[in-house]
Amino acid sequence: MRLDKFLAETGVGSRKEAKQLLKKGLVTVNEKVIKDGKTHIDEKQDSIKFAGETLTYQKYYYYLLHKPQGVISATEDKWDQTVIDILRNEDYREDLFPVGRLDKDTEGLLLLTNDGQLAHQLLSPKKHVDKEYFAKVQGVVTEKDVRQFAEGFALNNKEQVKPSELMIESVDETSEISEIRLIIQEGKFHQVKRMFEAVDKKVVYLKRLRMGTLWLDEDLALGEYRALTEKELEDLNKRF
Repeated sequence: MRLDKFLAETGVGSRKEAKQLLKKGLVTVNEKVIKDGKTHIDEKQDSIKFAGETLTYQKYYYYLLHKPQGVISATEDKWDQTVIDILRNEDYREDLFPVGRLDKDTEGLLLLTNDGQLAHQLLSPKKHVDKEYFAKVQGVVTEKDVRQFAEGFALNNKEQVKPSELMIESVDETSEISEIRLIIQEGKFHQVKRMFEAVDKKVVYLKRLRMGTLWLDEDLALGEYRALTEKELEDLNKRF
């Protein structure tokens, strides 16, 4: 890898900024000052330091975000705050992106990464990855709904959804508000909301709890995030 690219990848600065830092003699490779950004280095074997501090190369990054309402699942937007905008300056990277999407008014688990292969595996319909949600629904959810969801059915636009697992947590007969959990393996546009619309009910609150083996960390407040643990990443990759 070129030295200037390595410096950019490790967060020292952009390639343009790295060029200036190199000129100032602030970068050493195996204790030797290097001023040419085109110099090729072995990012796994060579000892590279910036201003005396050893730089460690990391190819892939994984962040577990507790997405709040009002933030969109995109890398950039002219009007709204994105999930990438939430990242602290030291964690921001141009190649990070959200794995899948949550609606603007939906909360919960969202994985941010630059690992395209893992993202593809998690989102591929062929991999049948569970996505588990908690929802508050306007309307009384019944065992009939549970059976219909388990069989799969057509949405109002005639689009077919595959079988899913609907679990009733509680029903308030007075307010006609039901609390449910739902496990689906698809990712159609507004799918959870449209599934309940098809049975004459309305989702008034939606939160994603799980994606595959990855659960939302309830210690994270809305808008907070953290790096995945080695165990979480290992469990995710085991799935494939």
